[in-house]
Amino acid sequence: MGEGTRRLRLGVAGLGRAFTVMLPTFLADSRIALVAAADPRPEARARFVQDFSARACETVEDLCADPSVETVYVATPHQHHAGHTILAAQHGKHALIEKPMAITLQDCAAMIEAARAANVHLVVGHSHSFDTPILRTRELIASGAYGAVRMIHAMNYTDFLRRPRRPEELDTAQGGGAVFNQAAHQVDIVRLLGSGRVKTVRAATGAWDRTRPTEGAYSALLTFEDGAFASLTYGGYGHFDSDEFQGWVGEMGQAKTPYAREPLFFASIANETVFKSARNYGGANYRPAGNQPLAHQHFGTIVVSCEDADLRPMPNGVMIYQNGAAQLDPLPPPAVPRAEVIDELYDAVVNGVPPLHDGAWAMATLEVCLAILQSSREGRDVTLAHQVAS
Repeated sequence: MGEGTRRLRLGVAGLGRAFTVMLPTFLADSRIALVAAADPRPEARARFVQDFSARACETVEDLCADPSVETVYVATPHQHHAGHTILAAQHGKHALIEKPMAITLQDCAAMIEAARAANVHLVVGHSHSFDTPILRTRELIASGAYGAVRMIHAMNYTDFLRRPRRPEELDTAQGGGAVFNQAAHQVDIVRLLGSGRVKTVRAATGAWDRTRPTEGAYSALLTFEDGAFASLTYGGYGHFDSDEFQGWVGEMGQAKTPYAREPLFFASIANETVFKSARNYGGANYRPAGNQPLAHQHFGTIVVSCEDADLRPMPNGVMIYQNGAAQLDPLPPPAVPRAEVIDELYDAVVNGVPPLHDGAWAMATLEVCLAILQSSREGRDVTLAHQVAS
């Protein structure tokens, strides 16, 4: 950031897991100033005041009313995104909203309308479609050198459902489960790389653990209006780890020890909630993020089949497979993790550049996620109505 360039004055709504994942970005990016936060937990508020010499309050309404706050980072539980984003807009604040944007299309529409009425910007992320290797793949496609996109394959296997969870995170109706939380990444990626609007969705989901009664896996086939199609597969039960295919670079770009995580067992839901709370920001067992990532973030294996080549975004660049040969289009490691999110937010708020990941974009991604759930329930193709082009 050049001398004299102003900083975005960010207020944080929710000091939970999403905030701790974004915190290294906020700390490393000189375009961001953390000026206030809201969280119901007194230990989180005390830690925020200690760390940033900034104001902390109990309610999001108080945060949004703070005149020092320019943009609100909405990192509260999914079912509260709509209400808190609308509250921010009513106070004239821009919003950076964690994915998923909301859990109903009606909520998304209300958020978009509130932002329009207040003349403020919405940016929805982080999703992994912000990752530089994905954006570089999009540039390669747009160059025309490899022909039109015809097919995309996205696959990821993690331990998502085995991580400590609050009860609402295991309740699909409240935005829990793999589809709301993880398909939002994959759908965003394939929509960004695809050549048109999603037309239909056919999907199946898996909920195979009675103690964690929400979707832990899914598989979906998306067709685009121009005839291209994409397959999405996700498994979150903690057996196979597809970071093996990324040279043991983890989702956050960090070096990873293969199959080293110990399984966690809890005597009750209450014990699990207490355990998770203790590891959250301000909790007794909270530990700040470690070393700078060695590579770009990713969300599993992505292969884009164009007419004349296959493209595979990787943590260190984009592999190009063409005419029996493979070569890497390299990318330097990131100086700031998730800086791409701040790039888009800063350009929107400071320079008036319409963001790519705006409300309409995120609403279209949610529509696909909801169609995955609907198709699985009903056993049929679902035709979509609210799509926007990539």
